[in-house]
Amino acid sequence: MATEHGVFNTCNSTNDVLFFYNLVGKSISSEWTTRDVVVIGLGLTVCVIVVLANLMVMAAIHMNRRFHFPIYYLLGNMAAADLFAGIAYANLMLNTGPWTRMLTKEQWYVRGALIDISLTASVANLLAVAVERHQTIVTMQLHSNMTKRRVLLLIVCIWATAILMGLVPSTFWNCECDLADCSTVAPLYSRRFLIFWAVLNLLTFFVMLAIYTRIFLYVKYQSRHASETRHSQTVVNLMKTIAMVLGAFVICWTPGLVTLLLDGLLGQDSHANSYEKYCLVAAECNSLVNPVIYSLRDGEMRKTFQWILCCPCRRRACRRKEPPALEIDAPPPEGTLGCVPKAEEQALCKAQGNNSWTVAAL
Repeated sequence: MATEHGVFNTCNSTNDVLFFYNLVGKSISSEWTTRDVVVIGLGLTVCVIVVLANLMVMAAIHMNRRFHFPIYYLLGNMAAADLFAGIAYANLMLNTGPWTRMLTKEQWYVRGALIDISLTASVANLLAVAVERHQTIVTMQLHSNMTKRRVLLLIVCIWATAILMGLVPSTFWNCECDLADCSTVAPLYSRRFLIFWAVLNLLTFFVMLAIYTRIFLYVKYQSRHASETRHSQTVVNLMKTIAMVLGAFVICWTPGLVTLLLDGLLGQDSHANSYEKYCLVAAECNSLVNPVIYSLRDGEMRKTFQWILCCPCRRRACRRKEPPALEIDAPPPEGTLGCVPKAEEQALCKAQGNNSWTVAAL
């Protein structure tokens, strides 16, 4: 045992990725199979949809002035985290299967760090949303009085924390100098780090669940005594949307976190490699679910999506004839809604008596 212990605590920086995979018994395909090609093809397709869908959410929040409040800035940052997750999964798809053999340790750590950063950013952002909603609703407000500077500082802190957590395994908390501590799911990661990371995220889930439970009980009580029914209903609808986002996140990510926890506690006895890919697919789907929730739950967001998607059609119609006026219940703002024709197109529309291009940035 002494000799074995000595071997398993030797730090050798020359060990490559394949060495660690062989050490924990995780196989790497040597040839491409039909299954590999289908999985990667579908995975990349989903990643493209994830990126485009979350770009649209971010664009809608930027263009619609009704969304220029702290809660929507945080939801926009959530969309940015989901977009980042789409990029991280695309990178994973392009560096998996037989390609894994060609990765250096640095490239392998980058592949894992991108996934870690996207998860941490999402969790930290959801926690910030929960705290913001608790503060505003308990003080009987629809939106927080937080300044844009403070919101920006909060978003910067969220991403700084996420990047820090992503860098931890590659900098000092890995198993390169303690081979007995290597994970079977992520062979270069320390099992102790996986336990820490999984427990931290699961505890954060429970904290958010406690916050939202208190908020719902408070809203339920206040709604019975509220004099402004419309305001109360707006708060309830917004809370339902956020709760659905949180619920989808917990459902999609909990299996993966539990898998990492079991891997950290049991090692190869957990047999985590037999089902970790399914957990990864579920986690990837979460980045696609949020834009769907926004579009189904928020009528204002849905209108803005329609405006963005139909913008090219309106430009073409403006050249041919007067298009039907677009009515969005918002007062005209300073400026226009991002999707505006060029100067000569505006002049043409004006000459045709079409003023629908100056519709508000809500």
